[in-house]
Amino acid sequence: MTELLMPLLKISLVIFMAGNLMDMGLRLDATEALRGLRHVRFVVLTLLWAFLLVPALAYGIAHVIPLDEPYALGLVLLGLAPCAPFVPALVAKGNGDLGFTAAFMLLTAVGTVILMPLAVPVLAKGLTVTAWSVAKPLLVMVLIPLAIGMAIRRVSVDRADRLLPIVKKAAAVAAVAVGLLCIVIYGKGMLSLGGSFAVASQCLFFAIVAAATYFTAVGMRHEERIVLSVGLTTRNIGAALAPLLAVPDTGQEAALMVVLALPLMVVFAQLSVKLFGRRAAVNAPATDVSGA
Repeated sequence: MTELLMPLLKISLVIFMAGNLMDMGLRLDATEALRGLRHVRFVVLTLLWAFLLVPALAYGIAHVIPLDEPYALGLVLLGLAPCAPFVPALVAKGNGDLGFTAAFMLLTAVGTVILMPLAVPVLAKGLTVTAWSVAKPLLVMVLIPLAIGMAIRRVSVDRADRLLPIVKKAAAVAAVAVGLLCIVIYGKGMLSLGGSFAVASQCLFFAIVAAATYFTAVGMRHEERIVLSVGLTTRNIGAALAPLLAVPDTGQEAALMVVLALPLMVVFAQLSVKLFGRRAAVNAPATDVSGA
């Protein structure tokens, strides 16, 4: 059964990832993205956390907590793949700056395609891959769809707006297919993860990332800090799975670890939105209405 369903999962995952990244490109306002990219502190913190500190944290947790090697591999791959495609919806819920969100997603998408192929062969012990075998699916699922969407919007905003509902529906159908296939293929294995420290290690990972990325953004507004917290707490499941799907006969445990992250990261991202949003509201200066 798994042998029959795995090709369907790969196809659905490609459509889901490519559709979401094309959706992002079709929506991406270059002016708004440039506003975020001109904020030096925001760019530095994004790159520092996304491609150095969070991968180092995942690697450290994977080797401090007694995880079996495949689960440790899954956690390391998650650490190398920042930013889920649905980040804008969560950021909007947390009253974040969507212009900075566009800049964040652009930085992390391009950075993942460049740095993940270099980092995986070094950090992902137990996974024999070349840089190109990692880069190839990332190009197909991340960079090329994003570039196509941006190019269409640059040529014609009206055409981009007409294509957007079609791309969004295709990505939504693929998302449902990915979810159902993951349940069928990995569901039984996920129920057996309780005693492997997998859940505990991921909860620790997401809790540290959510809090540390928000509180280290000193001097930035809540609207910008919540982008970092939510964007870095969520993980790009498709990018994390790409190296595993590129290598035949890879053990299912590493893929299970990656799939397990989906509900956990949503929970911790939602907590980040609620807790830090409430904190920002409490700390906001009161409006002076005495002269109204």
